[in-house]
Amino acid sequence: LDTILVVPGVVTAETTYEACYETSQASLQELLPLAEQYQVKIGVENVWNKFLLSPMEMVRYIDELNSPYLGAYFDVGNVIRFGYPEHWIHSLGERIFKIHVKDFSEANGFVPLLAGAVNWKAVAQALQDIGYEDTITAELTPYAIGPDVLAYDTSRQMDAIINSLEKTRS
Repeated sequence: LDTILVVPGVVTAETTYEACYETSQASLQELLPLAEQYQVKIGVENVWNKFLLSPMEMVRYIDELNSPYLGAYFDVGNVIRFGYPEHWIHSLGERIFKIHVKDFSEANGFVPLLAGAVNWKAVAQALQDIGYEDTITAELTPYAIGPDVLAYDTSRQMDAIINSLEKTRS
């Protein structure tokens, strides 16, 4: 284990954006000495929590805490409703510790990889551009019937994404 995923907070009717920002940074500041002691990185994930809604804001949030043990656990599918994952990847750059992949369709919500609106070729290119070489984890909901089939389908879909980048280089 080299990275733990953290959802930094949630903005609600009762919790203001400012309060969420301040409280979550204070909590992370307390955890960073432990992260350093145990050599475990903390990856802040972008989720649908009404918080850290742009890549520039996430960059600022991470940079303000000024630790090599704090970065992003970037989720490609979670930004598709309000942004472009390839833009986030370029902005976050070396701050990205790990990647989650999933796809999203406005009509159907989260869908299998290659079935939604993510521009996988651009995502693969952006990851190459920033020199990302770490783990990419598919975060998908199992099928109702034959859930084990999801592993095989996801493997083929990930191969197609990776191969799309290889073909553009040829």
